[in-house]
Amino acid sequence: MPEPATETAASAQLRTVAGARAAGVRGRWAEAAALWRRAVERNPVNGDHWSQLARASWELDDLAAALTAYGNALELGVTPSDDPDTVLPASIAYRIACCHARLGDTDRAAAALERALALGFRDLDRLRTDEHLAPLRAAGHLPEYLGAPGGDGREEGGRGPDGEREAGRAGPGGERGDRDAGWRGDLRLLAREVKRRAWSPFRSRSEADFDAAVAELDRVVPELDDDGVLVGLMRLVARLDDGHAFVQFPPGDPRGQRSLQLQLSWFEEGLFVVAADERHAGLLGAQLLAIGGQPVERALELTDPLISRDNRWWPRHLAPALLRQAPLLRGLGLAPRDGPVALSLRLPGGQTSEVTVAADSAWSATSPSAVCPPDWRFLPETLGPPLPLYLRNRGALYWFEHLPEAGLVYCQCNNLLDDPAEPLAAFWRRLLAAAEEHRARLVLDLRANGGGNTFLTSPLLHGLIGSRALNRRGRLFVIAGRGTFSAAQNLTTLLARHTEAIFVGEPTGSRPNFVGETAPFRLPWSGLLANVSDLYWQTSWPLDHRAWVPPELFAPPTFAAFRANRDPAMEAVLDCREHLPGW
Repeated sequence: MPEPATETAASAQLRTVAGARAAGVRGRWAEAAALWRRAVERNPVNGDHWSQLARASWELDDLAAALTAYGNALELGVTPSDDPDTVLPASIAYRIACCHARLGDTDRAAAALERALALGFRDLDRLRTDEHLAPLRAAGHLPEYLGAPGGDGREEGGRGPDGEREAGRAGPGGERGDRDAGWRGDLRLLAREVKRRAWSPFRSRSEADFDAAVAELDRVVPELDDDGVLVGLMRLVARLDDGHAFVQFPPGDPRGQRSLQLQLSWFEEGLFVVAADERHAGLLGAQLLAIGGQPVERALELTDPLISRDNRWWPRHLAPALLRQAPLLRGLGLAPRDGPVALSLRLPGGQTSEVTVAADSAWSATSPSAVCPPDWRFLPETLGPPLPLYLRNRGALYWFEHLPEAGLVYCQCNNLLDDPAEPLAAFWRRLLAAAEEHRARLVLDLRANGGGNTFLTSPLLHGLIGSRALNRRGRLFVIAGRGTFSAAQNLTTLLARHTEAIFVGEPTGSRPNFVGETAPFRLPWSGLLANVSDLYWQTSWPLDHRAWVPPELFAPPTFAAFRANRDPAMEAVLDCREHLPGW
């Protein structure tokens, strides 16, 4: 008996889509385009299919067909993926602009490009250099925000130390007027990109308030040195309630390399030196009392307005790292232009010591979770007891260990990125299998996890939801804290919403629902990198306005525990054995 017609049609549609995808993977674009055309004829309401047809048509230089397909993809939308360049409306509008430009229709290309910019297209440098937009650059059609503010988009780069135009990254310098104009141009571009790209940038502070802050910084640029302007730009973006916003030196820029060769951490008792190079090994374990002649409390007050944040717990994570960066110390008036930084410390023996520490570029990591160099002295490694679990493999992306005497499997995940030796999805499967095989409780430690790729969290989440052995109260624990941020915040929020996990430690460094994305752009005069977020992650319910995911067992880090190689969070987990109501 023949199959019903509807089943035959459905099967044919599925085979067509599967064949089209396979042809695209193999780069057989003519075959892929023919199959995708058949797919959209049968199902014209799926934006993913139109997007794939557009890609195949583009590869075949069938630009008219690509224009139609991109237009439908823009109207219908495309399923989210970890490749924003293929799914964001601004990126699709940009492709439409490129099609028009390649067809020689510069007016329509310029209009499409304007639409892409209005939708928040991220990559200004790409607009300056993309060969497909060369006709627009030649015709002077690029809008002014593609080049230096106030320009026509034809010039690239900034002014170098000699005041001449150059194509690459340029540092401040040259005549005073050129220098002030350059910084002011960067300020105008930054302010413009905030308004063009940021997701609801004035939800907490008014646009008028932001404009007034921009105008004031513009006014005082001649009175500030370059470090002072950098501090001013950081204060400006910190007003956005966007923990991912920043203004900073690009990686490897020598201007951002000079740092104090000490590593500080913020405990309940205060700020302490937890690692140091050999020159400063005598300061290991000392408490910071003052810096640059200012009490540490005042130094933290000066630093706080520079810290972009989603909540008030995040600065506990970031402030210690900022206080070792020489440009920021100079910009805040805590360090001289030349010469060492004055510190006042209480040494482990209780005596107070006044020392000066020179900044250099030996180790300039700016991440608070960065592991100090192997030739440094790390306080826990100098102590007698063995290292606690959370300090044993700090440089690993992820790892786990079965602890049979405690009846648990401990897993530390420090980043949501794939280790080439074992992709994260495979690691999650192995972890869950081990916990179930040993009938053990599972402890997932996310304290040092600053994020990565949220898409990589799904295998763990789905595995836990489906595990009768682990998804029960008292069988799954999540240790989180101030350094749990970005994609790790999303994972924490999802675990809190969809599993029976018990949360231990501190508040997370971000909100359950937050603004966040990293797509930096370059400020042409200074060469600094700036970022404002253009995505809203509503991982929790719309009514969830909490400042963080709170712990059920509050176990903040103390220096007393740290210097004894103890972990209050794991101690809380191990102590949690009573089956009380709700547990």
